[in-house]
Amino acid sequence: MAQSAVKKCINPDCGKTYGIANDTYRCTCGSLLDIKYDKKPSRDLVNVFYQRRNHGTNIYNESGVWRFRDLINFAGMDTEDFDECARVIVSLDGAEGRLSKPYKMSKAADYADMGHDNFFLQPEGYNPSGSFKDNGMSTAVTHAKMLGVKKIICASTGNTSASAAMYAANENMECDVYIPKGEIAPGKLGQAFQFGAQVIQVPGNFDDALATSLKNAAATGGYTVNSVNPFRIEGQKTIVYRVMEHLDWNPPDWIVYPGGALGNTSSCGKALMELYEWGWIKKVPRIAVVNAEGANTLYELYNGKFEDKKLAWNGGRPDLAMVDRYYAYQDKKGIRPKTHATAIQIGRPANIAKALRALDFTKGVVVQVSDKEMSDGMSIVGLNGFDCEMASGAVPAGVRKLRKEGVVKKDDVVVGILTGRQKDPSLAVNYHTDATNMFARPPTSH
Repeated sequence: MAQSAVKKCINPDCGKTYGIANDTYRCTCGSLLDIKYDKKPSRDLVNVFYQRRNHGTNIYNESGVWRFRDLINFAGMDTEDFDECARVIVSLDGAEGRLSKPYKMSKAADYADMGHDNFFLQPEGYNPSGSFKDNGMSTAVTHAKMLGVKKIICASTGNTSASAAMYAANENMECDVYIPKGEIAPGKLGQAFQFGAQVIQVPGNFDDALATSLKNAAATGGYTVNSVNPFRIEGQKTIVYRVMEHLDWNPPDWIVYPGGALGNTSSCGKALMELYEWGWIKKVPRIAVVNAEGANTLYELYNGKFEDKKLAWNGGRPDLAMVDRYYAYQDKKGIRPKTHATAIQIGRPANIAKALRALDFTKGVVVQVSDKEMSDGMSIVGLNGFDCEMASGAVPAGVRKLRKEGVVKKDDVVVGILTGRQKDPSLAVNYHTDATNMFARPPTSH
C-alpha cells in the first residue's frame, strides 16, 4: 500500500510539505495544511461511482463517503480490493452519507421565493450520528487508524462529539470530548455519553473548549479530529460529490451552508477547486455562507463591517492581523457569540483562512440571519416532512434573504446543505407554542 498524498501548507509564501504518517495539522509557519494528491483522477470514475450504487454486499460502495474513495485515497490503497479497503477504511457499515442527497422541498422553495424544480436541500442529518460530521469523521478516524492511534480528542458544540464518540466506539478507541459547559443541546451531550466518550466540561464557549482540547492533545498525544485536521476536510468533500452526482455532474449556481467553524465552507471550496483543476467541471458554483447574527465573525470581516476593510484571501495572504484585532476588540467589549443555534455558536472559526480561499475561488457571499429567521427556516423544512436543527434553518432563511437582495435569482439552481437533525426538541416546542411565529402550529385543547 503506497501512500499517494502529502500535507501541504496553504500559505503560498511557504508551501512546505509533510508526509501523512503523522498527526501534524498546522505548518511550522502557523498556517493550516491541505491534503494534496499526486495523480489527476480520470473523469471516467463518474461511471464507476454510479455502478457502485448497486453495492451488493460491499459496504464501501454503499457508503456515501467511501463510494468516492478514489478521490480521497490518501492511503494509496487499491480501491477495488475489498480486503484492502477493509484493512484501512473506517466505516459504520457503509452508513455515512448513505441517505444524503438533494431533495426538492416545495414549501421551503416557496418560503425562499425559489422555483420548485431548481431549489434543493440536502439533509445531512440522516447520517448515523445525526449530522454532516460523519462524512469527515470517517476519514479522520481512518487516518488515526493508519497511525495506530489509541485516543482521539475533539472540542464540540455537540455534533462533533457525537460523531467522534460513535466512530471511536466502533474502532475500540478512547475518545475525550471537550464541551462548553451549559452550551450544548442535551440530545447531543447524551449521544457523547451513550457512545462512551469521556466528557470534559470547559467554562466558556466553544472557542475556549477548542483551545483547551488542542493544548491537552499536544500534551497527552491524543489525535485531534476537529476540522483543523485536514483529513476531516477530505471526507466532507463528499457532500459536494453527492450534490454533483445527483445533478449529473452539472454544477448548480449556488451551494449554501451555515457558517460555524467553517470546515464545510473549506471542504466545499477544496472540492470545487480540485474538480475544476481536474477538468471534471467547467462552471464553478458560488458558495453562500450563512452566519447567525449572534455569531457573525465571517460576515463582519468579509463584508468590511470592521475597520471599513474587507477581509479577503488576497492571493493566499489574508490580513490575519486584522482578524486578531477583531478578536481583541470583541474581548475588550465583552462580546461573546450567542445564538440558540448552538451548532454555529462559534466566534473564532478555526478554518477562516481556508474559507476565505473558498469564497475567493467561487466569488462567494456571506450573509447573516437572526435566530427568529433560522427558526422559521427550521420549521418550514419540518413542514416538508424533513427534520433539521436550528443551525440548518439558516440555509433556507439565508436564501430567502439573498433573493430579497437580488443576489440569488429565482431561476438559479441552488443546493442548500442541512447540516444536522434536531437534537434539542425544546426549540421546536417553543416555536410552535408561540402563535406569533410564521409557521407555528400551536396545540389546542379538547
